[in-house]
Amino acid sequence: MQARHPIAALGGIAVVMMLIALDQTVVGTALPQMVSDLQGFGLYPWVAAAYLLTNAIFIPVTGRLGDLFGRKPFLLAAIALFTGASVLCGMAHSMVQLVLARGLQGIGGGMLVGSAFASVSDLFPETLERVRWQVVLSAAFGVASALGPVLGGVLTQHLGWRSVFYVNLPVGLIALPVVWRFLPWMVHRHDTPARMDWGGVVLLTVAVGCLQMATEMGDQLGFASLSFWALVLFSLGFGAWFVHHQRHTPGPVIPPQLFESATVRQLATLATLTGLVMFVLIFYAPLLLQGGFNYSPKTAGLLITPLLVGITVGSIVNGRLIQRLAHPERLFSYGVLLLIASLLGLCACAATSPAWLLSSLFASAGFSLGFQLPNLTLQMQSAVSRANQGAASALIQTLRSLGSMFGASVAGLLVSLSFTRHIQSSIAPEGRSNAAIADLLRTPQILVRAADQSALRALGQTTGLQVDALLEQARSGLVWGIREALLACIAVAVVNYFLGRRLPPFVKRAAEPATPHAD
Repeated sequence: MQARHPIAALGGIAVVMMLIALDQTVVGTALPQMVSDLQGFGLYPWVAAAYLLTNAIFIPVTGRLGDLFGRKPFLLAAIALFTGASVLCGMAHSMVQLVLARGLQGIGGGMLVGSAFASVSDLFPETLERVRWQVVLSAAFGVASALGPVLGGVLTQHLGWRSVFYVNLPVGLIALPVVWRFLPWMVHRHDTPARMDWGGVVLLTVAVGCLQMATEMGDQLGFASLSFWALVLFSLGFGAWFVHHQRHTPGPVIPPQLFESATVRQLATLATLTGLVMFVLIFYAPLLLQGGFNYSPKTAGLLITPLLVGITVGSIVNGRLIQRLAHPERLFSYGVLLLIASLLGLCACAATSPAWLLSSLFASAGFSLGFQLPNLTLQMQSAVSRANQGAASALIQTLRSLGSMFGASVAGLLVSLSFTRHIQSSIAPEGRSNAAIADLLRTPQILVRAADQSALRALGQTTGLQVDALLEQARSGLVWGIREALLACIAVAVVNYFLGRRLPPFVKRAAEPATPHAD
């Protein structure tokens, strides 16, 4: 069954994509003000971690439920839940309340991602037609991502940090009636009874939760500590148990038969590694510019904006080329080559590099990601049956999230080691033993917080510490640590290139039968 108004339904899904993108980018700008107002710096990482944790769990769960029972009810529930949780975030009066509300918002966000991407394959089952309209979603996502940091700053400055959550309310109220009216409710035929493995959901939750805790608390616990590696081992153990359980349950969260396809295994690996590289680039670029090159937050935001705009432009160009090239599957590897060149350029940059060069390199990196991110989903959807579209699409998004978590841990370790090494070599033994000085220089936060730098200068006057020289060494340590992380990303991208070169051609599948649900 085809939708009576597929373009209108696609418009509703595009608004949903804007919800997802806005939340990923608009909140970060307001986080320091949230922590200052609610006085809970100790829970600062968990504002993001609570969202990422529940998001990563509910993407595959909702993707599979959509395959079994149709996507429309879950997409409607996701919009309502996400919008309501956004209001709760804006009403929070303590950091604990904010973290809990963000966890609830992450559930809604995971349900949105798990339903929205696969809904496109319901509207446009033929591969090339789907590619044509995927550009609309890429544009909506990219525009919202590019506007997010600027919008977050403006709202926080003029209306307060709570407004960055309330902005989701009108967007959700627009998306809800459009999806309700125009998105068809289709249930794909199954040879076996529709079941859901809730025991597998529990195992997945524990595995991802341990990984998230290891990622977020690694710096506090120490990457060489027993507690950190215990969390890693718990994550690996429950992850292995989850995989084993999926092979023996009648209603798996992620159907194990998906991995019988070599293409799916390739795409799963590519999604994980792409998520790792993308997260390190997006997350550490602001720190490189502000902490390493001493740019103001406003200027750093302007320099990074081409990265997000580039993803949008690359996705649009990619969508046009797929329809024209004889071997569109090669676009992924072409994008990886451009990303490698961009990362090499960023590694060579210094504080004296011109702003136009930095923004150009960020733009080319974003443009290259525009050739990678949509193709992972499109390739996966073309490689599996219609009955597994939701699970397969969700698998790509989940593995990207897991790759991001691992990338955060590895990059954090490299940056921390380099920063500490440069600091320790610049401070005399008596300075290292001073608890106040050691606490201020424990993390690169000293390079982006004026209050901490003022406190260090006050200590320098009483101890004879050469503060300016020390801060310069700290910047050098941060820059080298981020360079090492980017070099690791280049190594990962090289692996991605050779894997991407082996991708098979797109499968141009015609529509398969689906059962319309009377809604």
